[in-house]
Amino acid sequence: MSDRLPIFDGHNDVLLRLLNKRSPDAAEQFLAGDGEGHLDLPRALKGGFAGGMFAVYISSKDDIGDIDEMMRGASYDVPLPRLIEAPEAMPTALAMMAILFRIERASDGRVKVCRTAAEIRDCIARGVLATVLHIEGAEAIDENLDSLEVFYQAGLRSIGPVWSRPTIFGHGVPFRYPATPDTGPGLTDAGKALVKACNELGIAIDLSHLNEQGFWDVARLSKAPLIATHSNVHAICQHTRNLTDRQLAAIRDSGGIVGLNFATCFLRADGQVDAATPIDQMLRHIDYLIQHLGIEGVGLGSDFDGAVVPGEIADVAGLDNLRQALRKRGFTDDVLRKLCYENWINVLERSWGA
Repeated sequence: MSDRLPIFDGHNDVLLRLLNKRSPDAAEQFLAGDGEGHLDLPRALKGGFAGGMFAVYISSKDDIGDIDEMMRGASYDVPLPRLIEAPEAMPTALAMMAILFRIERASDGRVKVCRTAAEIRDCIARGVLATVLHIEGAEAIDENLDSLEVFYQAGLRSIGPVWSRPTIFGHGVPFRYPATPDTGPGLTDAGKALVKACNELGIAIDLSHLNEQGFWDVARLSKAPLIATHSNVHAICQHTRNLTDRQLAAIRDSGGIVGLNFATCFLRADGQVDAATPIDQMLRHIDYLIQHLGIEGVGLGSDFDGAVVPGEIADVAGLDNLRQALRKRGFTDDVLRKLCYENWINVLERSWGA
């Protein structure tokens, strides 16, 4: 078996990076390779990145500043950004979705927006970048869920009810260290209706960024596997964004999955943003997740273009360094196939019903 097992990834923010370029050629630059940030098509091919969830996220940087800079010192508590209402969020969300569809259209078959697990498998087999439209923070979804129906028809297959700020659906965890994810109330009535609608449509519900009470509301209401696309282990790093052992047990019991987040502040025991973080810190979390979830419940959720990642990886082209570290750790080809892509596809198939 080649070292170049394909990697299907739970989360990236490249669409936001491309939107912020404010260039009419952003899609073409992604395809040709702009060399900026963490992810573009040439570097994805170099790193064996087969695809993943491409997030639509409305930035709060203009409201509160650079969150990474705020996460310094032995402890920190970044203030929650304001709630963003659907009319304000909608134009940005549509612009980011349009970038993904323009990438697909301009790619000459090299990139596909996938709507079924069968399409993801086919893309991986043919070397086509398999993208899944994901919303991180449901600001662009109206309370009547009309936009949810439209976005589903456009290709939306995964949604996080919140990013780390309140929405009409629930409450996100602040970037706080050290602290637990139990930071406030759970889902609103609108949030509970959103869970039901996602189950009916076949949209995966992402628990990353949701606070603990919201997590338990989803666990109680949802009929689908519990999914945290880019989260880590609270027992190793006591950050609000990480999952407790009790949460991991619920995800395991539902047949769900956790995608390992590469963000150093969620990996390190000291909660710091530091690219000098060794890959061994990632392996510690993977070992713990496997111990608590079983090998079928663990995947990767890089947060490329949305976080500071270990310098040994640097960007998507550096994924071979992670593969090699896992092999040195004793992971067999069968286990690596599950961790790198099979687990994600299987869980999404059960969530989508296709």
